[in-house]
Amino acid sequence: MKEAKKSMRNTRERREFILVQLAELGSVTVEDIAQRFAVSTVTVRADLRLLEQQGKLVRHYGGAMLTKPTEQQHTGTGELSDNAQVKAKLGAAAAKLVQAGESIIIDSGTTTKCIAEQLGAIAPLHVMTNSLPVLIELSAFKGITTMVTGGHFSHKSQSFCGAQAEKNLKEFHFDKLFLGVDGFHLEKGITTYSEDEARVNSIMADVAEKIIVVTDSSKFSQLSLYKISNLEKIDTIITDANIPESYRLGVLNRGIELIIVD
Repeated sequence: MKEAKKSMRNTRERREFILVQLAELGSVTVEDIAQRFAVSTVTVRADLRLLEQQGKLVRHYGGAMLTKPTEQQHTGTGELSDNAQVKAKLGAAAAKLVQAGESIIIDSGTTTKCIAEQLGAIAPLHVMTNSLPVLIELSAFKGITTMVTGGHFSHKSQSFCGAQAEKNLKEFHFDKLFLGVDGFHLEKGITTYSEDEARVNSIMADVAEKIIVVTDSSKFSQLSLYKISNLEKIDTIITDANIPESYRLGVLNRGIELIIVD
């Protein structure tokens, strides 16, 4: 009984230390935490996985980084926030469009990561991604062949971009692209805040047979600095029920398939 209480206390102290280190340094490594508390790296990864599920950090290869306040996915009670629930539903709806035997691209982003989480039962499947979190999720699924675009790594977006990524993408053809966006405008098209990501996303759109935009309704009427594509190239949009009526009609009038999740 005493040993069990001691184990629980050590676990709590270790996880609290991780959060303190994140607050002070912005990131932690699995090796550092394992050495400090004399536990296995498997134990530390389990800690990080739980804390990520609570929306307190984002895992990456070899460690974790602090979650930005705008990206918090859980409330203090451990429940999924409303926005995280929406993204989870969007991801599930998008995953239903994936068929065994297809080759697809999954773009970087918190919403597209939710798609990757739903693909375990679909095999065989070939997936190209520029996202480290997506890559980590897919690594658990033996039936999925995963490819990475390559290029230089952006810690801010946890994604790969640059000339090498663009060159590599041009060597392939894919059935579907699942694309996240920062801005969606009826006249200006789809946009993102990053010039490098806009170029990579544009090439993804060029090499995919079908383009599926997966976005929550907060992105409608928003404009970011760099353009990815005009709306004419988009085949399907998956979003939530809070899409403005003007955008719902505008999308349908342009002949774009619209999937709305409750």
